[in-house]
Amino acid sequence: MTDTPQPISRAHQIELPAEHVVGVPADFASVWHTPESFVIDFLAARGPAQMTERDGEPVVVQDLVVSARVRMPPTHVIELMKALERQLSAWETETGRRAPIDPDLPAV
Repeated sequence: MTDTPQPISRAHQIELPAEHVVGVPADFASVWHTPESFVIDFLAARGPAQMTERDGEPVVVQDLVVSARVRMPPTHVIELMKALERQLSAWETETGRRAPIDPDLPAV
């Protein structure tokens, strides 16, 4: 008879370099993928949005700059989504607020 191997526990020792403590601004995020990875571009607004016209229609144009780009393998995206859901739920419980679905709408 063979014994079933026991799962090995994991522990991580995370170091945050001093230049990353403050973080980077992110007003928006863009998510896209390649066959090998998912990419999250965090974007910061560069100045106020401007009203203009395109094809005779009014358009609000916002200049954005990528403040950080994160690439991760598809296998890690599920864990990221779970972690974001846990943190969002904790934030909602702690603050009594729900995050707005549309960023233009106020939180309720």
